[in-house]
Amino acid sequence: MTAPLTPPPQPNHQPPHHVWQAPPPGYAPAHEEDGPGMKTELREAAVITVATAISGVLLGLLWFWLAPHVPVVSDGVDVFPKDVEGEQVIAVDGTFSLLAVGFGLVTAVVVFLLRRRGGIPLIVALTVGGILASLLAWRVGIWLGPTQDVLAHGKEVGRGVTFDAPYGLSAKGALLAWPVSALLVHLGLTALFGPRDPDPYPYDQPQYPPQA
Repeated sequence: MTAPLTPPPQPNHQPPHHVWQAPPPGYAPAHEEDGPGMKTELREAAVITVATAISGVLLGLLWFWLAPHVPVVSDGVDVFPKDVEGEQVIAVDGTFSLLAVGFGLVTAVVVFLLRRRGGIPLIVALTVGGILASLLAWRVGIWLGPTQDVLAHGKEVGRGVTFDAPYGLSAKGALLAWPVSALLVHLGLTALFGPRDPDPYPYDQPQYPPQA
């Protein structure tokens, strides 16, 4: 009995459709980039919050120095503005707002130069620090300005005598000028000049895993 002449079937040597290959040298996915770590970010955010809040003292000093005085006069019982059509009250709010916007811009630029990576803790630190700084500046200006007891002061100086009204903000929205300006400027700087995450699949290298 002779052996069959039909050769046995040969194994299929075609490569499979999905082949995992080792990535080229120097390839690293974006999620493996080293970062400062959450603890470091929180510590930096705390420092930024405290430093920003303390700088509100300087804003209060400048506001007290640059804001116009509001003249008032007493009739012996009540106190009235000397110039009914005067714009000093609006100018007081405007001075505070403009100074706060400038401080917000400066703090945003400084923080961006010190830490370009950004992050949620940094944004929260700028916002909270700006609010605390504005509140502190407001209280410093009131503390340095004339007494808050206007009626008693009017009786003390005498009827018909002009004196300065205490400092204050008629529009409390001015307290948000610092945090809003700092937030917008920092987001703009981060969007324009912040570091970019590397593409996990560069165009000049094959994707891993390769498509079918």
